[in-house]
Amino acid sequence: MISDPRPQPPWDFFHDASIASLQSFELSRLNNAANLRRQIAALLDQWVNDNSEALLARWIREQRALPSHHSGPPEVAATPQQGVLPLDRAATPSLLPGRAECSPKLARSQRR
Repeated sequence: MISDPRPQPPWDFFHDASIASLQSFELSRLNNAANLRRQIAALLDQWVNDNSEALLARWIREQRALPSHHSGPPEVAATPQQGVLPLDRAATPSLLPGRAECSPKLARSQRR
């Protein structure tokens, strides 16, 4: 036997309840919905953070696996090389080939 996944509204309650009871019911449902929205937002934030940290870890791992062309002293070359992070200013042009270098935008107070 398959049950309906959607809850059925309490029709008898709606029919027989006073205005004050209906208002109270409405406020309790709105409060519950707001609490659920906060929980969902917190879960989404956690999901985004966890996924971005995992992707960053993968990117760093892949960068370290690339052959190094370091010509420094042997003791430095023997240590694993960490790639340039994608948000470093020096890395931006090489990560975005074909995109012209842009000058930094000025704050509104500096434009005049």
